[in-house]
Amino acid sequence: MSPRKLASLTTAAEDVFMTFRNGLASLLRPEDSVLVLIDHQPYQLANVNSHEPQMVINNTAGLAKAAKAFGVPTILTTVIAERGGLLFPQITDVFPGQEVIDRTFINTWEDQKVVDAVKATGRKQLIIAGLWTEICVAMPTIQALGEGWDVTVITDASGAVSVEAHEVAIKRMIAAGANMMTWLALAAEWQRDWARTEQAAALTEVITQHAGGSGIAYLWEQQLLKTPVPSAAG
Repeated sequence: MSPRKLASLTTAAEDVFMTFRNGLASLLRPEDSVLVLIDHQPYQLANVNSHEPQMVINNTAGLAKAAKAFGVPTILTTVIAERGGLLFPQITDVFPGQEVIDRTFINTWEDQKVVDAVKATGRKQLIIAGLWTEICVAMPTIQALGEGWDVTVITDASGAVSVEAHEVAIKRMIAAGANMMTWLALAAEWQRDWARTEQAAALTEVITQHAGGSGIAYLWEQQLLKTPVPSAAG
């Protein structure tokens, strides 16, 4: 093997190693994160069959609220909204008055306005969720990875036309170097320590509203803490 070929393979191996990092530094941090929510629109939702559609809405709303609680810049984008419909109000209500970037590009990362908005944040940990996983999530993820971004896809705030399409897209993105997470795992990673009380109250509110049984359990815990212990004599 020629020295040039060996050097090329070594560089490729180093690139893979850098993509699949381990250790504390590899965890997501709110101060380094930027979130892009892609095409959460009625047209796309109508053919989501990988997840319960209402659950996708719930999870995406939870993700959006968590991002806001932690001060994570969030880019909102649609594709041809006049035909595909407006972004879900459960998302836009979290960011009142914020511009939604409407595109003609299917691949969000080919839209310079979106890319410029992401770069303007100065953040390096790119987090993506959208509809559909196999198209509007996979394409920007793979392109951004090739440009050196650290990309994480939120799988349960995304959805595909079938379970197979969702799973194949995830495998494809993992092979390209992307990380996969769910919205609640991401929120917990941003929080990291309950001693960080500044965001804890806001996150608890998000969990109560969107984390299903975990939210109910928290409310029950609060009820128990406020309920006097029954008297033994009573």
